[in-house]
Amino acid sequence: MDVDETPARIRLDRALDGLAVTFRDMTARSDEVQCDYHWGSEEELALLKVPDVVLDPDLLHRTWTAPDWRDQGAVLRRILPRFAGVLVAGRVEPLFGMHEVGRAIVRGEWWRWPGRQAEAVREFLHAWWAHALTDPDPVVPAHELLSSCAEASGTLGPWLAVWEALDEDVADRHLAEAAEHWNHELLGDELPWYTWEEENEELFRT
Repeated sequence: MDVDETPARIRLDRALDGLAVTFRDMTARSDEVQCDYHWGSEEELALLKVPDVVLDPDLLHRTWTAPDWRDQGAVLRRILPRFAGVLVAGRVEPLFGMHEVGRAIVRGEWWRWPGRQAEAVREFLHAWWAHALTDPDPVVPAHELLSSCAEASGTLGPWLAVWEALDEDVADRHLAEAAEHWNHELLGDELPWYTWEEENEELFRT
């Protein structure tokens, strides 16, 4: 079966469509500000306050990596459909690792959003994870995506539970690759990615 026709890929495509529909016409707040020296120009900031304008890759990168928006949630809602699309396509390369993507998402506190919005984000994360585990060659390796999903949701258990429940050779191979990649950290009983969240320090011990 063509990979683009698998149930996991179909689910992921639907989740991406769900983000596009749910967050259509969203904008940053009209009073949102950003440092024009470190972040970008007033003209670029103005684009975030206009719905559905496609942001170029550089502007998108500067927007999702900035940790100091007045309203992180509104900015995340503005960029989320485009951001999710480039993530799935493998066109996002964080400086230190995919956990940075998860942090950018969690800063928006998406679980506090209205039900339909929160569910669209939740379904996207779960659909992306399910697809990565069943794809023989995912554009984002499963171990990297795990760090992103765990940071984005603030929990590790559900993602590992999905992985454990899959009785498939592809998922087992991804697990072996993760263990090899994280060998040093796991032997030291450490989280395999750097996190600034103290409450996440015990994730691999629970």
